[in-house]
Amino acid sequence: MNAALLPNDAHDADLLAHAHPPDWVNPPPARSYNLVVLGGGTAGLVTAVGAAALGAKVALVEKNLMGGDCLNFGCVPSKALLRSARFYADVSFSGRLTGGDPIPSEADFAAAMERMRRLRAQLSRRDSAERLRQLGIDVFLGAAAFVDSRHVEVAGAMLAFKKAVIATGSRAAQPAIEGIEEAGYLTNETAFNLTARPSRLLVIGGGPLGCELAQAFGRLGSQVIIAHQTPYFLPDEERDAAEILAYSLRRDGIDVRLNTEVKSVTRSDDGKLARLVNYDQDETIAVDEILAGVGRAPNVEGLNLEAAGVEYDLKKGVRVNDFLQTTRRNIYAAGDVALAQKYTHMADATARLVIQNALFLGRKRLSSLIVPWCTYTDPEIAHVGAYVEDARERGFRMKTFTVPMSEADRAVLDGDEEGFVKIHVREGTDTILGATIVARHAGEMINEISLAMVAGIGLKTVSQVIHSYPTQAEAIRKAGDAYSRTRLTPFLAKVSRRWLAWSRG
Repeated sequence: MNAALLPNDAHDADLLAHAHPPDWVNPPPARSYNLVVLGGGTAGLVTAVGAAALGAKVALVEKNLMGGDCLNFGCVPSKALLRSARFYADVSFSGRLTGGDPIPSEADFAAAMERMRRLRAQLSRRDSAERLRQLGIDVFLGAAAFVDSRHVEVAGAMLAFKKAVIATGSRAAQPAIEGIEEAGYLTNETAFNLTARPSRLLVIGGGPLGCELAQAFGRLGSQVIIAHQTPYFLPDEERDAAEILAYSLRRDGIDVRLNTEVKSVTRSDDGKLARLVNYDQDETIAVDEILAGVGRAPNVEGLNLEAAGVEYDLKKGVRVNDFLQTTRRNIYAAGDVALAQKYTHMADATARLVIQNALFLGRKRLSSLIVPWCTYTDPEIAHVGAYVEDARERGFRMKTFTVPMSEADRAVLDGDEEGFVKIHVREGTDTILGATIVARHAGEMINEISLAMVAGIGLKTVSQVIHSYPTQAEAIRKAGDAYSRTRLTPFLAKVSRRWLAWSRG
């Protein structure tokens, strides 16, 4: 069984039967393939399924688990756990919703983890090796390596191709902390194996993964400390959004340590001792488990990319141009292995570009994509497009319209007043350049802004869209209303008053 799955667990055995069947027999290779895809994660699956549906002869190679990081160790298990954790948080804050005393409830950590494994196994059927075979794709399980720019070898078989796609994804980066390897630590690839709640948990890193899992474990009953080297979580996001996140973590009882570096880790009779340094403060804490979320590393090792003439960097991944071609023009790359934005939906989007560019001489550009993203804490933090800093660096003027969630009636009724909708437009126009939303359902709400940007719909038009009442998305329309009010210049206001006065007779 895969080391990242639990032995003797019925749900993980079900997952393995779909994602890497123990009795799988690789097919005999075709004489030549239109497309050979390396990697069975989101980017590889979308590429292979899409190309096969268009009539291409496709081979897909996966050495680990079909579904990749998203299904097995990322989006799917983490969001299942976050949902369970949110339930217990709502119970603990139930007094705000009922008007009475909070309902006592202790989180059942083992049950929440079992639910996660069950749902993950259920969803694995969509990405199963057998389903792909039924779609006409030749599925090869094993490690692949390029022989040259036209051939890949896997499990002793030689696959000849006209075009190839590298979609091998990424993995958790190894933290450069003295003693942590010897002491042992968790990553997203091993944290979901836990069946017993760690009483004391140190989370290293305040990026999306670290913040999400810190909040989830805290709400499920662990005493959590989160240490982050910079003054704000999510350093790429709006500062006010990061401040709300820090507040929400503290509200959930998490010990937040910003401007804090983990210098070393050692083992002791009291667990794992981590040395934390914050300016001139030096403290050693004892914890039961350490979860490291310090970034991602591209999976480029072992592919023999040199033989194919494909350039790469161990930190940045495979080098691609704006059409997602590598330095060998018949070989493309998609998803985490080549991109700075390591999101499942980005892997999906780039796979769709690759299909068009590789098989149909398309010229679809990576730079043309408008990509939203979301950190699924509570409240969620979602963003699309430009930030204020981007405008300053590029030398254009931007105007921002901000609506607190407390001005959306549904948010007040739901007890979700934390957060805001912030929309940036090019000054003097209603052209939307970007947006940040902090709200319980920000990940759903940001899609309206993304659609407007893709379709070229301005903020004025957004304000004219009738939103069902009451919804939290009304805050988006209110931002549009705020823009529309700025168009009422003093001259127009004067004309309007005179007209209305005249019309009264």
